[in-house]
Amino acid sequence: MTRLAGEDEPGRRLGGPRFLRRLPIVLRLVIAVAAAMSLVLGGAAALVYWRVESALDQQLDADLATYHHNLVRDLRAGRSPSGPDGSAYQLLDTHGHVIEASALVRRERLLSADEITAADDGTIVHRDIGGLLALNPHTLRLTAQRVRLPGHRTVIAVAALRRGHRDEALRELLAQLALADGLTLLAASYVGYRTARAALDPVERYRHRAATLADAAPRVRLPVPEDRNDELTRLGHTLNRMLDRLESAAERERRFLADASHELRTPLSLLRAELDVALHRPRSAGELTATLRSVDTEVQRLIDLSNALLDLEELGSTEHLTRAPVDLADLVETAVAPHLPAAEDDGRTLTVDVTPATVTIDARWLRPALSNMISNALRHGHGDIHVTAVARDGRVHLAVTDEGPGFPPDFLPRAFDRFTRAEASRTGQGSGLGLAFVAAVAASHDGTAHAENTDRGAAVGLDLSC
Repeated sequence: MTRLAGEDEPGRRLGGPRFLRRLPIVLRLVIAVAAAMSLVLGGAAALVYWRVESALDQQLDADLATYHHNLVRDLRAGRSPSGPDGSAYQLLDTHGHVIEASALVRRERLLSADEITAADDGTIVHRDIGGLLALNPHTLRLTAQRVRLPGHRTVIAVAALRRGHRDEALRELLAQLALADGLTLLAASYVGYRTARAALDPVERYRHRAATLADAAPRVRLPVPEDRNDELTRLGHTLNRMLDRLESAAERERRFLADASHELRTPLSLLRAELDVALHRPRSAGELTATLRSVDTEVQRLIDLSNALLDLEELGSTEHLTRAPVDLADLVETAVAPHLPAAEDDGRTLTVDVTPATVTIDARWLRPALSNMISNALRHGHGDIHVTAVARDGRVHLAVTDEGPGFPPDFLPRAFDRFTRAEASRTGQGSGLGLAFVAAVAASHDGTAHAENTDRGAAVGLDLSC
């Protein structure tokens, strides 16, 4: 689009808003307070000035009307006109020639040609001579009217009074209002500045303290007073909770990296060892086959670990969740079926108790989560395994229990953490991501996962919205 000459970018056409956005918040608040106070003070000053001016004008107009009435009376009576101090008069014929005038206005005609014509037509003319700020001692207010004198003579009688006292009072009022408004504006700006500074100082302290996060300072917390409950205090508490979560997330990330590196290092080390042994001397076909099978096992372990990590990351976003109506019994049966042969081989019974219902969940994730729970019971538990599924009040409850010794007490608080296993050794079966995956599926469905020890053994459950 062609831009006209002199036209600037949007937002820069008016320099004010862009300029103000670059200023600190305190200065912007002071400017806003000053602008608002200027409007208020300007309006109040205008009202006071208008009221005083109206009162002075009413008095001056009343004095001028009295003087004009007395002037006309004296002219009709044939007496020499007289008036108060600061008064003046002129008598003009209908052609504008000065017939008679007082000493103050003898040298100039007070009416213009148009005003003489209007007065001759019977209009009463009012006029001010001189401005308020001109500092002219001969400023006048006059009124003119056609008057018929004895002998059928018609003249235009002009009566005038000096406005000096009225103008001086108004000028003094303007000066006093300007001084008072200026001092009030300065005081309001200072109070606004101090108030803004007092309100924003905690924010600045929070910023300085939070800046230490860049230096990786441990246990950074904002200095929030405990005896107040205003907006800034609540902001400080919120930021401290955020810092707690950030610190926990950073700790989990460090632990995750350490555990992941350990989990990856073990199969990679085994792979390297197997290959080194195989290459150390010529091997028979049977030995090479055994080596390749061992390598295949470790590669599959790496693939499973990578897939589990990818699934956990994908579950971290609800964008990957697709809810759809699913028959609860079919879902549980599909998850249980692959584990029935393993249970039979161990001489264990795998029973299912499902309440018939249709639930709205993402079966793509819930099915492997339930499968992980059953697999965990088969691997670490003993005795029979019982799977229950109940749907009521918009929630679905899934539980897998076994008859084994249960979880170690110190393991329960971290049962759903990544790479956490009940046994101390990392060389056992599993990657320690099964229950972490279960917890991630629960969280993605606005639910929770829990693990506990019962009188009969261990129990792992899910509580989801459906």
